[in-house]
Amino acid sequence: MTNPTPPVADRRPHSFTAHGHTIEDPYAWLKDPNYPEVTDPDILAYLEAENAYFEAVMAPHAPLVDTIYEEMKARIKEDESSVPQKDGDWLYWTAFETGGQYRKWWRKPVAGGPDELLLDEPSLADGKEYFRLGAFAVSNDGTKLAYAIDDSGAERFEVRVKDLTTDEHLPETIPGMLSDIVWTSDDAGFLYGLANEQWRTDNARFHRLGTDPADDVVLFHEADEGFRVAVAETSARNWIVIATGDHVTSEVYLLPANDPLAKPILVAPRITGREYDVDEHDGVLFIHTNDTDPMWRLCTAPVERPGEWTELIAPSPHFYMTGVECYRDFFIVEGREDGLDQVALHRYEAPTQGRRIGFPEASYAAGLGDNPEYAVDTLRLGYESMVTPGTVYDYDVATGALTVRKVQEIPSGYDAAKYRTERLKIAARDGTQIPVSIVYPAGFEKNGTAPLFLYAYGAYGYAIPPGFSTGRLSLLDRGFAFAIAHIRGGDDLGQQWYHDGKLEKRTNTFNDFVDVARGLVAQGWTSEGKIAISGASAGGELMGAVVNSDPELWGAVVAGVPFVDVLNTMMDPELPLTPGEWPEWGNPIEDAAAFALIRGYDPYQNVRAQDYPPLFISGGLNDPRVTYWEPAKWAAKLRATKTDNNVLLLKTIMGAGHGGKSGRFDSLRETAEEHAFVLWQLGVEG
Repeated sequence: MTNPTPPVADRRPHSFTAHGHTIEDPYAWLKDPNYPEVTDPDILAYLEAENAYFEAVMAPHAPLVDTIYEEMKARIKEDESSVPQKDGDWLYWTAFETGGQYRKWWRKPVAGGPDELLLDEPSLADGKEYFRLGAFAVSNDGTKLAYAIDDSGAERFEVRVKDLTTDEHLPETIPGMLSDIVWTSDDAGFLYGLANEQWRTDNARFHRLGTDPADDVVLFHEADEGFRVAVAETSARNWIVIATGDHVTSEVYLLPANDPLAKPILVAPRITGREYDVDEHDGVLFIHTNDTDPMWRLCTAPVERPGEWTELIAPSPHFYMTGVECYRDFFIVEGREDGLDQVALHRYEAPTQGRRIGFPEASYAAGLGDNPEYAVDTLRLGYESMVTPGTVYDYDVATGALTVRKVQEIPSGYDAAKYRTERLKIAARDGTQIPVSIVYPAGFEKNGTAPLFLYAYGAYGYAIPPGFSTGRLSLLDRGFAFAIAHIRGGDDLGQQWYHDGKLEKRTNTFNDFVDVARGLVAQGWTSEGKIAISGASAGGELMGAVVNSDPELWGAVVAGVPFVDVLNTMMDPELPLTPGEWPEWGNPIEDAAAFALIRGYDPYQNVRAQDYPPLFISGGLNDPRVTYWEPAKWAAKLRATKTDNNVLLLKTIMGAGHGGKSGRFDSLRETAEEHAFVLWQLGVEG
């Protein structure tokens, strides 16, 4: 049997000059000029050829994919349902049916009565290649439901409104929405935001039920093309919040929930580099901000004088304050201490004295769950670790007792005693200690012979929690260790940790990942060439950087929707995300130093004639975040440039966006393909 022949993309002359440098880009033609419509027959033919090659190469490994898929599926409770939660006169929950890809949304009266089906996702998704439910908001009086759906992956949602008393939909629909939905207190209408032509939400609007959406009132419009607008409500639901901002700066306005057409109240004007968010209790604003310290602090101000901030809880060098939520009798402060989640309850009468909720393990992920009511005496919490399945607790505010409401059920069985987890610290090349969460089979020998799967993200201040994964068990049960590198660029150890992995410090992120891998090798966890690595989106950029810099380390690489064409994307202000991304990466259009910096690490620009490890690259044709041509151009350039005979696969999902396929079992099969690729490349028996 002959091996399939990989497609070869045309090289077509294209270049641009900036800051005195000319950049050749012979694969620029893979970007359809009509995007977001992709109709160019040459582009579609190339993507289809790559997909056909992917199928041909993976075909002999279909039994392994099937085996892993069935393992993972057997660990999922098919008729899974959430713990009911009270909101007003109703208990709300969601449930899957056996074999169902999507959930149904239910409620029943607290006082007793029959179950009521609010929304049937399976029927909405029927016959569609992709389906995603976005916003979901029941009116305050419980009689109406406003929700939003996306059936292409393009993340432009359509809003529909359902009368829950008649089970009929109202005639109005609102296309092109990209926001949450917030009802006014009289339930006469709701606030939302539309995506503009560049897929940026630059507005907040009010829709009055029964009127033409074309006549909806624009309550706020953002002029800065890099800012995005969001709508929310305070915990007591007496104020509607309109927030605008980018990755480093924010500005918040308040509207009375009973008077959405009132003039918005500005809490504090935007100051570049200052972020803040707001809740309210009894006429006092609780303002969570990084204005004086990247570990954040909590201030208060009277609603009448919202700019007069008084410090309530000072920043701490060890505690990174990530959020504050007000309730009637207390407020909750969430954060991380030395990278581990903390949840603390504070009483208004003694606001600086917090009572932390204790958790049993040394490494875990925990936080507030769904707590819609303002006046509560129990709080819903979520908890998990790398060896402990997801657990839902109710926390008794008066006594501090934790009651288990649900533990993630694994039908095929799970024994935590078969696994071990640790939290390590490995020195990066500049001496910084990088935390690493690792899980491995009991009896694992650190003699360098075992395979290891290393995952990271490292961008936007997004921390990767050391949580539980049923899919991961298919690797652990085949002898792998699985590690998460908490590298700079995330905010795992505070906002400064994030700042130390962005802009001119971006390469710290890549170096941290490589140094963690080398440190794990030095400790005997694995050996060079036995490491599988994975990252998606900005984590895919990480994959692209480290295969250029240290290709010999990796035995297999999975790069999902990878942000690898950084320079070209940041040079194109017409793309949906670009202006809002300049604070994260730099603006190479105006700034020669940013141009040089990005050009120096950009994975696509730095593909070179060298041996590369086996690569599994994926993209989504409708992805508005990392556009399809980034993975396609990268794969094409790698094929034409690399000097090895290792497998390189490009899979483009033609009917999905940034998150891949949408059904729970469809997405599981994608993971099974990735795991099978890793096992194949590392020579691990299936």
